Amino acid sequence: MLPPIDPTSSAFLLAENRSMPMHVGGLQLFEKPADAGPDYIREMYEYMRDVDEIGPLFLKHPHRSVRTGGQLVWKPDTQFDIEHHVRHSALPAPGRYRELFELCSRLHSTRLAWERPLWEAHIIEGLADGKVALYTKVHHSVVDGVSAMRLLQSTLSTDPDKRGMPAPWGARPRKPSSSAPAATADTGSGLAGVPMEALRTAFGITAEAAGLPTALVRTLRRAVRNETSAVSLYAPRTIFNQRITGARRFAADDWPIERLRAIGKATGTTINDVVLAMCSGAMRAYLLDLDALPDAPLVAMVPVGLNAKQSQIASAEGGNAVGAVMVQLATDQADPADRLTAIHRSMKDGKQGLSSMTPVQILAMSALGQAPAIITPLLRMQGIVRPPYNLIISNVPGPRTTHYWNGAKLVGTYPLSIPINGMALNITCTSYDGQLMFGLTGCRRTVPSLQKLLTHLDEELVALEKAAGVA
Repeated sequence: MLPPIDPTSSAFLLAENRSMPMHVGGLQLFEKPADAGPDYIREMYEYMRDVDEIGPLFLKHPHRSVRTGGQLVWKPDTQFDIEHHVRHSALPAPGRYRELFELCSRLHSTRLAWERPLWEAHIIEGLADGKVALYTKVHHSVVDGVSAMRLLQSTLSTDPDKRGMPAPWGARPRKPSSSAPAATADTGSGLAGVPMEALRTAFGITAEAAGLPTALVRTLRRAVRNETSAVSLYAPRTIFNQRITGARRFAADDWPIERLRAIGKATGTTINDVVLAMCSGAMRAYLLDLDALPDAPLVAMVPVGLNAKQSQIASAEGGNAVGAVMVQLATDQADPADRLTAIHRSMKDGKQGLSSMTPVQILAMSALGQAPAIITPLLRMQGIVRPPYNLIISNVPGPRTTHYWNGAKLVGTYPLSIPINGMALNITCTSYDGQLMFGLTGCRRTVPSLQKLLTHLDEELVALEKAAGVA
């Protein structure tokens, strides 16, 4: 029997249309090893193409029919064609990063066909500086952005001399599992054999669900007062909050983390606050150039990790939870120091508001805050209903040390994400080897001249350094 696709993954598949491809992507840059020959990139492509065995994750594709009762299931591809998924591309002269980003923009615009496993990888040569680029995309129903990054990292090593490392889609040998201890007569079960731990968890869910109305009232009260919470009622309409097309534009750059850390240390803020302040200043300058800056401050949806209040569920998961905070970006304020202060206060208030909740309540409140972003485009009400937030800004931690793939040094890793109807711009950052790397993904038509945001980000970092007295 074919395994059914879980409801969340099914939602990503069913929400997809021509204007909203639902895949995440990544762009990695490698320096060739010292002993690389003239055919190194072709050999790298052939090595990645000619794998002995493909991992099961990369062999399945979605399927539904009368036989499945209309339910979406994962079906193995019996006619798998590795050359369809792993491709060798080259940039036109002069081989600048502008040409690379243009190619990635086009590749990221096309949908992945359900008839095949939902992934592609492109080994790209032709960069003027001699680096090798690897662009990959995987449907969000298969993995999310964080999982995709971890999957890539699992094929890397900190040893520059290590060879024989697999491609990300290659099958991995399973580690032998230790033998399970023999069962004893007293298993700690009750109620006709139901484990007590399961009962405790069930009671925990009931207790947390009982607290949801209180959490909801508390969250909505903060939203009505225009205080930071998981729900926003005051996001202004912007050029980003309208229907989008399927064409994408991608731009990327990176800055030393130490520069952001110095600002945070001098101002008593966090690196994430500084990231948001950079984005705030960049958005303000960008929208001013277009004469499209609203009077009210923009609101960003920011995923955050939280140490939630302990409960049966929280303890089972280590006491951590992931929630969404709707952060006011203070784009209505001209002074960069004032923007950073306002953002720090907004983030702090938002985290405090969620930290009093259990993980179940956090997930429920975060889902409530994001629901309008999904429902509004489905009902085609962009421009009629006020957007719940204006853009998404996320910061994903990556490796702190230099990594290699078969001797090739990884020097950059930039995320590509998913714009949706009513939310035409996504900014995702990841840290790697002392650098903070920004990936900007936007609708090509709705977000004009997106690459200008990179210049504004750099200018804002300089302005923040000057304001903090660390320039």
